[in-house]
Amino acid sequence: MIDCLFARRVVFMCAAAGSLTLFPAAAMAQSSGAVADSGHTAWLLAATALVLFMTLPGLALFYAGLVQAKNAVSVLMQCVAIACLASVLWFAVGYSIAFTEPEWPLFGSLSKAFLLSVPRDAVSGQVPESVFFMYQMTFAVITPALIVGAYVERIRFAAVLLFSGLWLLAVYAPVAHWVWGGGWLGQRGVMDFAGGLVVHATAGISALAVAAALGAREGFPKDTSPPFNPGYTMIGAAMLWVGWFGFNGGSALLADSNAGLAISATHLSAATATLVWATIEWIRFGKPSMVGAVTGAIAGLATITPASGYVGPMGGVILGAAGAVVCFLAVPFVKQRLKVDDSLDVFAVHGVGGILGTLGVSFLAAESLGGVGYPVTGGVWAQLEVQSLGVAATLAWSALASVVIIAVTSALVGLRASDDEIVEGLDLTQHGERIGNP
Repeated sequence: MIDCLFARRVVFMCAAAGSLTLFPAAAMAQSSGAVADSGHTAWLLAATALVLFMTLPGLALFYAGLVQAKNAVSVLMQCVAIACLASVLWFAVGYSIAFTEPEWPLFGSLSKAFLLSVPRDAVSGQVPESVFFMYQMTFAVITPALIVGAYVERIRFAAVLLFSGLWLLAVYAPVAHWVWGGGWLGQRGVMDFAGGLVVHATAGISALAVAAALGAREGFPKDTSPPFNPGYTMIGAAMLWVGWFGFNGGSALLADSNAGLAISATHLSAATATLVWATIEWIRFGKPSMVGAVTGAIAGLATITPASGYVGPMGGVILGAAGAVVCFLAVPFVKQRLKVDDSLDVFAVHGVGGILGTLGVSFLAAESLGGVGYPVTGGVWAQLEVQSLGVAATLAWSALASVVIIAVTSALVGLRASDDEIVEGLDLTQHGERIGNP
């Protein structure tokens, strides 16, 4: 019997029983005599670097290319600052909230705050706990950074810092505990291999709340300025695509066939979604755009994330195609129907894609489609019920907490930059720098 705190979920075949069971991997107990496996450790070290590469510079360049030139430095600065702030907060208390035994129903304890109680040679599953801590830190870094896309070009820098720090501790860390840290959703058998709920659903719905609270950019929705540098956006998207192999493949926590299949499904989903999104643009607008194509790739990557280790390659193709179509339709729905200026479509791409993949895994994890089967008794429909519960709980908690954090942030430092600052551009007014002529 493993006396442990559980984190990431991976698949183990129970040969004796002849059945498949899903156990959370990476036991956090420091059992006496446990030794880390060098091969698995090497892979997770590489995956850690890949996931950090997604934020710095991948996400930063992807977002910076989509705004006006006068705001590009502000976006880069926001991503850098969030990466640093999230890293320190994760070390201080975030990791402990997410990955310790709970003292309260919804949160872990503070027993591993500042890693003071973690021995230098502690082992988590088959890797050093220090490596597991760092790998999880990169997820904590990119998730609040995703929200940047919702509030670009009109937010105060102080608000970015305060909102992101509070959000990491009040939204990301608790939901990570629910799903990966031995919490109630993980115990119910929810399937979220690499963050459809923990990363994309939380960031997506919170982005919608921030964008609504901030108000729209001038000219929204018809006359907003076009991206100043689609080349930056393409380069950033390519970095995200490559880094996503560490995001999804690393979530196996082992250098094994499960990691390989996760990467295969990830790549096929992104490639399929890119083609489908570009084709839709070609049919509707007469021309497929670069920005549209790489947005499709990100939609495919977000959609496959929760399912990547549970489905086969065909599941990746199906989810990629579905993600491109549904996210494409979600973009005008948010902006024109909901009239929310989610500037770079965080909810429409990440939120909707993550939710779609979280629900879709209920059907595509079937063994007949090359999947691993289901952790709950009852098959497809029982799993769909659990997945739906996970989606509803994650969205409700994230939205409610975000509204409270927005109110606190607004009261303490203010949210929206002044009209004069917005017209001048946040690069000069918030940071005293400019990126140069496009």
